[in-house]
Amino acid sequence: MISSIRKFSETIYAKIILIIVIIPFIFWGMGSSFTGGKKGVVLTIDKEKYSIQEFSQFINNNATKNVQSNEIETFLTSFISEKLIEKEIKYFNIELSDKSLKKLIKHQKDFKRDGKFSRTEYEKFLLKNNISAVNFESIISKKEKKKQLLDLISGGVSPPKSLVNVSYDRINQKRSIELINLNNIFLKDLNFTKDEFKIFYENNKDKYSEIYKSGEILELSPTKLVNTDDFNDLFFKKIDEIDDLIVGGENLDYIIKNFNLEQPSKFKVNNKGKDFNNIKNKDIMENMISKIFNINIEEPVILVEEENKYFIIKLLNTENTLKDFSNDFVQKDILNELIKSTKRRLITEYISKINNNDFTKSDFNELSMTEKVTIQKINFQNSNDYSVLKMGAVNQIYSFPEQKIIIVNDLSLTENFLVYIDKVDNVTISENSDEYEKYLNLSRVRMVSDLFNTYDIHLKQKYKIDINYQALNEVKNYFN
Repeated sequence: MISSIRKFSETIYAKIILIIVIIPFIFWGMGSSFTGGKKGVVLTIDKEKYSIQEFSQFINNNATKNVQSNEIETFLTSFISEKLIEKEIKYFNIELSDKSLKKLIKHQKDFKRDGKFSRTEYEKFLLKNNISAVNFESIISKKEKKKQLLDLISGGVSPPKSLVNVSYDRINQKRSIELINLNNIFLKDLNFTKDEFKIFYENNKDKYSEIYKSGEILELSPTKLVNTDDFNDLFFKKIDEIDDLIVGGENLDYIIKNFNLEQPSKFKVNNKGKDFNNIKNKDIMENMISKIFNINIEEPVILVEEENKYFIIKLLNTENTLKDFSNDFVQKDILNELIKSTKRRLITEYISKINNNDFTKSDFNELSMTEKVTIQKINFQNSNDYSVLKMGAVNQIYSFPEQKIIIVNDLSLTENFLVYIDKVDNVTISENSDEYEKYLNLSRVRMVSDLFNTYDIHLKQKYKIDINYQALNEVKNYFN
């Protein structure tokens, strides 16, 4: 049902759905100012209370996969957004007549045959998705009202030509820069002694101490259980039998013998699914790791369903292990950390000089000569020119003005550049250009975004929102 309605929405309400996805971000953010509430009530907006049952139903209606407890707050944000929108729709008295709703539905190509609305096609759609006409029309009505609300907030926005030129110039201006690769300068500082390695290890032992879970895992496939490739009734009957035996306290050896199964595979993993040598265990799916770490040693055998596959998992041991200093992973990790730490220190020194105006263009040139590193001259045709540097570096370069010295690097400090922005050639676009409409729309989007940010502030002042965290934890425990 979910996939069919989603496919339908791509034709009739693609833009609306995009807006609805964005709304939780636009209209609300979870904050520490939320307070408690009465038992059974998970949320209060002004004086209107919303129950655990209503919120749980919202989650079930909107979830496209098994919900994890750590996703509940994201659903709550969406739930709050929906209720705020409903209140705003009511406040602005936005209505959709039956006649208008009928027109919306009749004009959709999904329900047409030979170019005309077909009641048969409409009813086939409802039947296929197991939804009544009343419920479906209610969904469409709500979406249309949301669209009208957003149109009301942002309608009539028309950016002036000056803003269109700003949008065009931001993307298409040409830039000339001079660049020094700092990694060539850093090389001499990246040779570390064994003592430096040992000191880092001793000061960061917690980093190399991890909890490992060891146990046995056995996949229950139709081939192993009922000698067929089909997931038939007999297979699921045996799965139920195995589940009953596990609940009854039977051990894994008994189940293997009783169902004539092969011996399980052994594993030992940390909370990232990696073994002692930092190698990923391919027998264990990522979503199963948390389930393994939640196994109670008093009930060490569990049956797990994951991605239409079934597994028996037996927990054997839990241990907190400190990796030895000579371990290959430890050695590589210490080297990486020392390199990053040194690069970070050196980069900070350059940034400090730049910010204090103690590093000028003449210093830039002198550094090149002193360190015997080449100054590379690069010309960018626009902000999407990634022919020489990667997107992240280009974006940083386009964020600063002309004749400015900046440090450009990535988060991992793998690439580090000292950049002098030599020249910026600004550009404008003619109203007769084929691309003018594109940049007009881009400017409109930016203006609408600013409007929504203002509206967000307005909503936070207009409504008082209280979250009952005790009730929220109950919901999390239910989906755990």
